[in-house]
Amino acid sequence: MTDSAKYRASLPQSSGALFLTDGGIETTLIFEDGFDLPHFAAFHLLRDANGRAALARYYERYIAIAKADRMGFILESPTWRASADWGAKLGYSADDIAAVNRESVQLMHDLRTRHETSASPMVVSGCIGPRGDGYDPGQVMSALDAEAYHRLQVGAFAEAGADMVTAITMTNANEAIGIARAAAKAGLPVAISFTVETDGRLPTGQGLDDAICEVDVVTGKGPAYYMINCAHPTHFQKTLGDEPWTRRIGGLRANASKRSHQELNDSPDLDAGNPVELGAEYRDLVRRHPQINVLGGCCGTDHRHIECIALACREVKRAA
Repeated sequence: MTDSAKYRASLPQSSGALFLTDGGIETTLIFEDGFDLPHFAAFHLLRDANGRAALARYYERYIAIAKADRMGFILESPTWRASADWGAKLGYSADDIAAVNRESVQLMHDLRTRHETSASPMVVSGCIGPRGDGYDPGQVMSALDAEAYHRLQVGAFAEAGADMVTAITMTNANEAIGIARAAAKAGLPVAISFTVETDGRLPTGQGLDDAICEVDVVTGKGPAYYMINCAHPTHFQKTLGDEPWTRRIGGLRANASKRSHQELNDSPDLDAGNPVELGAEYRDLVRRHPQINVLGGCCGTDHRHIECIALACREVKRAA
């Protein structure tokens, strides 16, 4: 463990206190900040000083909300697309990809150094996305192949001193198992975030309950916690009952839009939904499932949504 991995041995969000994270980084950078992100690759902005400054400004909008509300913050690196196959599409070699992942984590460390306070601890997380499309599982890898594929990115995060790994928009259990195994071998805690369709099931058709239980059984409850992302709360809220598996869900990064994945993929515009309404939906979920304490956004969300989510859920936690 490097000195910069401040929380790797004990994640502060495990205490149950509210932690915010950012919103839909790619949709914000494209539709609101005017950047061209080929293949949704936010890490591509690290190529020059202007891009790095834009990324820092992006995160600082959310950090300001967390600090104002005296909440913790998860600094999720802009590396959802920074794996070998996606990097190759942009001309990055394996060495280039390892380097850009380390550089992304260093940016998160720099932000923590500038902004962390005792009231707002900040966890540095290395973000991993799916090998394939986030909306379509395509040809599902074996867990062994997934572990081998994601090992490069996980290793770069460990070397750079990340506190943890978060696998976001996982479409299938095999890939989640592979990432969990790679993270365990690198000595990194891992959070697994599954995406679901409008029926609350994974894009493979597997139920969210079955996916979480499968990963837990195969890895011996390897993930620190699970999350749900890239779906509107109305798509999954009815699937979350009182069963034991739901208590493994510790975070949400919902879409602003109620559109399906296919509708979002085909849409030329950004559906930002209603930030106040989204905050209220988070509040209801947190009230029903008080173990959920890591709160952020996904497609279509920005700092306005996170501000409403923070306000709504802070009231619930304080009442509890």
